[in-house]
Amino acid sequence: MAALALLLAGCGDGGGSGSTGSGGLTEITVAALPLTDSAALYLARDRGLFKKEGLSVRIQPVQQSIQALPALSKGQVDVIASANYVTFLQAHEKGTLDLRILAEGVRTAPHMMDVLVPRDSGVKSVADLAGKKVAVNILNNIQSLTLNAILDRQGVGRPVYRQIAFPQMGPALERNQVDAVHAVEPFDSALQGQLKARVLLDGATAPVRSLPISGYVTTRKFATGHAKAAAAFRRAIEAASKIAATDPSAVRAELPMYTKVTAEQAKTIRLPSYPATADAAQLRRLTELMRKQGLLQKDTDPATLLVK
Repeated sequence: MAALALLLAGCGDGGGSGSTGSGGLTEITVAALPLTDSAALYLARDRGLFKKEGLSVRIQPVQQSIQALPALSKGQVDVIASANYVTFLQAHEKGTLDLRILAEGVRTAPHMMDVLVPRDSGVKSVADLAGKKVAVNILNNIQSLTLNAILDRQGVGRPVYRQIAFPQMGPALERNQVDAVHAVEPFDSALQGQLKARVLLDGATAPVRSLPISGYVTTRKFATGHAKAAAAFRRAIEAASKIAATDPSAVRAELPMYTKVTAEQAKTIRLPSYPATADAAQLRRLTELMRKQGLLQKDTDPATLLVK
């Protein structure tokens, strides 16, 4: 809540809504998490891709994408980067957000997120997770969705999830408040390095390989009311995503600039997949999985949510 208060204070009445600033640039306010998911956003900023499109982009850091959802609904934030699709698809279905997807963020790749346990933990196998306490960043979201799918495929009983923000997962594991944590990069590598946490399970294994998990989301009001700015933003992100996909070293160089990852740590972090363009068919894999697990009550066609 403190992070949200800071976000809203930073936006003020003048932030958001594609306002026109000096030099005729269109100003866009973007809330973003300090994750590898947001790499294209920072690459687009630092390589002048937004400027090339005539945009001035202000980035507001948040610890959970859900914190920025009220600000997005009110137009105080124009776009949320690294937005966990599950949260926003649920909000759209409930009518609390008229969602539009500007661009894809990332898809799962091997070990970009892992289930970690203390090195001396009695949890030795995936089967041992049944009934155990596992920390996730947000309840009933992409982490539990993907882990449930993996466990169901392997015939393993489900754990009990506890909501703990990524930065607090290490202390929770050290204090034995949970039995395991489901961490994403860069927190994944940090926990392995600092706590010597052991990888119990690759969180991106079958059946959730290459699954879209986050993106750049906005509202229908912004996408239609500021169509040129929305299209320009999408082009810049897609250009940056192409750089991220073809040159991982560019991402590794960027990470220390907006996360707590050091340049040395960035060399070994497992990166997600950065798709150049949004794919409705791939997004449908996600919505069908959500429907199967009861996180969506109705069938959703992602193609209707993509901003062209």
